[in-house]
Amino acid sequence: MRLKIFFYFFLLVWIVLLSKVYYLSIKSNSYYESLAKQNMIKKEWIIPTRGEILDRNLKPLAVNKIGFKIKVKPHLSYKKRVKELNSTIDYIFSLFPNLDKAKMYRKYKRKDSPYNHDFIEVVDFIPYNEVLPHFVKLNLKKDILVEPTFKRYYPNKDLASHIIGYVSRTNKKEAKRDQVAKLVGIIGKAGVEKYYNNYLQGELGYRLVKVTAFNEEIETLELKEPKENRDLVLTIDIRLQKYIEKLFKSKAGVAIVMGLDGEILAAGSFPEYDINMFVSGISKDKWYELINNFDHPFTNKLINGLYPPASTVKMGVALSFLDTKKINEYTPFYCNGAIELGKRKFRCWKRTGHGKTRMKKAIRESCDVYFYEGSLKVGIDKIAKTLRKLGFARKTGVDLPNEFIGIIPDKEWKEKKYGIKWYIGETVVASIGQGYDLVTPMQMTRHTALLASGRLPTPHFAKRFLNNEYKSKYEDVLTPIQKRKLPAIRRAMYEVCNHPKGTATAHIKTSIKIAGKTGTAQVIGIPQDEKERMKEEELKYYSRSHAWLTTYGPYKNPKYVVTVLVEHGGHGGSAAGPIVSKIYDKLIELGYIK
Repeated sequence: MRLKIFFYFFLLVWIVLLSKVYYLSIKSNSYYESLAKQNMIKKEWIIPTRGEILDRNLKPLAVNKIGFKIKVKPHLSYKKRVKELNSTIDYIFSLFPNLDKAKMYRKYKRKDSPYNHDFIEVVDFIPYNEVLPHFVKLNLKKDILVEPTFKRYYPNKDLASHIIGYVSRTNKKEAKRDQVAKLVGIIGKAGVEKYYNNYLQGELGYRLVKVTAFNEEIETLELKEPKENRDLVLTIDIRLQKYIEKLFKSKAGVAIVMGLDGEILAAGSFPEYDINMFVSGISKDKWYELINNFDHPFTNKLINGLYPPASTVKMGVALSFLDTKKINEYTPFYCNGAIELGKRKFRCWKRTGHGKTRMKKAIRESCDVYFYEGSLKVGIDKIAKTLRKLGFARKTGVDLPNEFIGIIPDKEWKEKKYGIKWYIGETVVASIGQGYDLVTPMQMTRHTALLASGRLPTPHFAKRFLNNEYKSKYEDVLTPIQKRKLPAIRRAMYEVCNHPKGTATAHIKTSIKIAGKTGTAQVIGIPQDEKERMKEEELKYYSRSHAWLTTYGPYKNPKYVVTVLVEHGGHGGSAAGPIVSKIYDKLIELGYIK
């Protein structure tokens, strides 16, 4: 019996040994063969050059500065070779004393390991002209490798900063999802740099290289060139952009000039900031200076600035009235300066009132009582539904990242937001673009383009990429009644800027006839029972109303919308009118309007 047990044990051992020999010699052969190939064939990624951004006349807005990066041979941080590392870093520092020596050491030690056989980058960028005198000396050092690279540069500094955006260092989250951004080390963070990042950054190329055990190249087995230098041409004219920047000197706010097809000629969110600060990393002091500025230079007010639309929304509200057939363009309401609802009084901006008022006069002279009375007949739900259809409380689709939606309230919205019912007094306030109403300047510009053309365009900054022209997009949102009544709305807007009693007439000085609407958006609530309202200039600056003026022109043959918002500017006509007038004159000078 013992002999049998010994025999079976002996047999089992031999079976295990033979199985192991079979696995090592045959089954695992393919695994070790592929491992050996990995050791002898190296894949080198070829980083693409980022495409440049140009204005419509091919003037540069974002370019690549040519320079060099410096790399150091690996495995020098070990005890026996530390002296080599120190002398190498010291040598680089002796040539470029403005570099941070401690930072070079940190970068090197972070990447150095027994498994890394590639040279380690210690300096990411030095300008071409600075390296050139030392180029030969650097190349004679066996522990130093100098490679060409580029750095993003914005020649106009702060001009059009909220449109162009900027690139900055890739973070861990971005590196995980984007291999190009991981290897290049930068990615678009704002503006069109971010929106069109995948296009601008191009696609990686690579080389398959046969190497020795000492990482020495023998031959190139395969080469795939990167897809790079994908330039992006924008719709903006930098000449007009510069002119508008001068008009907004010492002011905060927004200006947008857009064709009726959605093509944006200029758009400024003021104040602006130098986007070059972000390319290599902004200092903490500068960052806090930006975010603590009361005028919010870092906010892209074009799409992230939320403001009460005030009276600029009255044309859309009028279209909601007309659509119900309860009110037509000739229906009169009497304005004696206020209406009373329960114990509350809702005033018109004109204390003495406008008297008998129909739609055209109500828009021309911005009569609040007309819209109060009309809103009580029509109701908030119909007003809100119309305004949303006409472009508010939804994204415009503009090619900028993180666009805000804004608010056009109704009963359901308030119930969901606050869990309380809607009050009739809130309908009255909403009818003149106050209360909960919030819109972006881009939405307002698009809305005005709809009133001028009858179609709701999609605003865009891209003009041409991949050698293809951007195709404009439109929405047909007007009802048959609204289409028929649009000429009456346009005539009222014309009188705003041209009739002796128009709210903007005294402040429009351009040589062409334009149509538009003013708005005074309250920043603080003013009690309705105050008999004498304080004048805007008597209020503290940051308590003053925002001044709107949205226009289109020429009136008979509309081509462009010009929308201006001056933060804390007071009355729309007086604060924004002169700026709008000068912008139209510049459009004539540049040949956009004949």
